Amino acid sequence: MIRRRLLSLAVLELVNIPLFAFALFGVLGAPASPANLAGFGVFALLLAEGSAYWWLKLRQTAGGGRTPAGMAVFRVLRWINVALFALTGALVAVTVVEGGHWTRAAVGVALGLFAIVEHVNYFHVQLMHDTRADLGRLLRTRRPRRSHLARDLARTARRP
Repeated sequence: MIRRRLLSLAVLELVNIPLFAFALFGVLGAPASPANLAGFGVFALLLAEGSAYWWLKLRQTAGGGRTPAGMAVFRVLRWINVALFALTGALVAVTVVEGGHWTRAAVGVALGLFAIVEHVNYFHVQLMHDTRADLGRLLRTRRPRRSHLARDLARTARRP
């Protein structure tokens, strides 16, 4: 059951990248402005990071390891993401200041904010509660729990 859940999470994160690109830029016709593309870029990066984590977690469950491989990479990505959020925000701000139609930055803003929420969901606290067990735990404790990735990062932290 857990392996099927991990596989589903890993695949769906990847599927959402082209799906969102097609829906936003193809179907809805959002302009491919630098701000919108930057927002989509950080959004896609966070989904790819999430997918990679779930694939590694799936592999860990098959091998019985204490933590997934690659935690050092995720430790670095946690900080790189923050820098990319700042750069995306600056690009969006420049687009807004330059003027033009609001659609030149709206998608970038929305996807940039979504990426930040995903970052918090992966690297800090679990925000997604889509199973009965997760929702029950949230209602019982009345607070979010640390995310799986945050707990794995803590288990692999270097001890002084």
